[in-house]
Amino acid sequence: MNHTERELLAVDERVLLIQDEVRQFFSWSLEEDLESAVALCSIIDNSEVESWSQSRRAQTVANLHRRLVLRPTDVAILGAAISVEEVKKILPSNTLIIAADGAIGVLNELAESDSDRAWSRIACLVSDADGGEGTIAAVKRGVPIILHAHGDNQAAWSSLVELAASQRTPPPLVLTHQTPDTIRGMHNPGGFTDGDRAVCFALSLGVKRENIALLGTRTDIVGEWSGVTDVETKLVKLQWMSKVLQYLGFLV
Repeated sequence: MNHTERELLAVDERVLLIQDEVRQFFSWSLEEDLESAVALCSIIDNSEVESWSQSRRAQTVANLHRRLVLRPTDVAILGAAISVEEVKKILPSNTLIIAADGAIGVLNELAESDSDRAWSRIACLVSDADGGEGTIAAVKRGVPIILHAHGDNQAAWSSLVELAASQRTPPPLVLTHQTPDTIRGMHNPGGFTDGDRAVCFALSLGVKRENIALLGTRTDIVGEWSGVTDVETKLVKLQWMSKVLQYLGFLV
């Protein structure tokens, strides 16, 4: 299989099985997850945005593989508790950045020269479309979006897709889902929250585990850059995130 046909598969079967456990725990519907995924894929496949065709989405995956894997580099994954200081520390290096949804908003808190530098390091944004102003800024800057469908985010991804399509240069898209089904034009690399799904995505792309640093990944607090959320529920979700990350060999 060449990289333009690359399917992003989970590097550990357990990160897929945990999706079923999470659904059962929260009493979420597999049918709704599947319905959202199929609807998102259909809308993007039928979009008039040329860069969103299945072949161009495959090329986006290939481009990310080239940038993050073929030219081996350290990769920082920004979680919702990311601070300005943590970002500033990695800027002198050649570290590239994958941001988990709203965490990308921290880049706009940097001084202008640092902010421009940090934005240039962003490889992609992993999003289920509820990251707020940071995610909107990324869309407007044309950052590749790894857009995720789940059962209760159809309104959110619909709004994000509408915003993205309205840009002079719409951002490249890669589509992910969380069902056991095979959906042509979508991927399921595993994961549950934006943070652990970003790690699953990086690993499935081929980034080596030892090259990945988790910044702003906390399980004891709801990070400043989390979307609007119920704190109690979010803290429970973070424990599931921790479980996924531990399966993958990360200590959080």
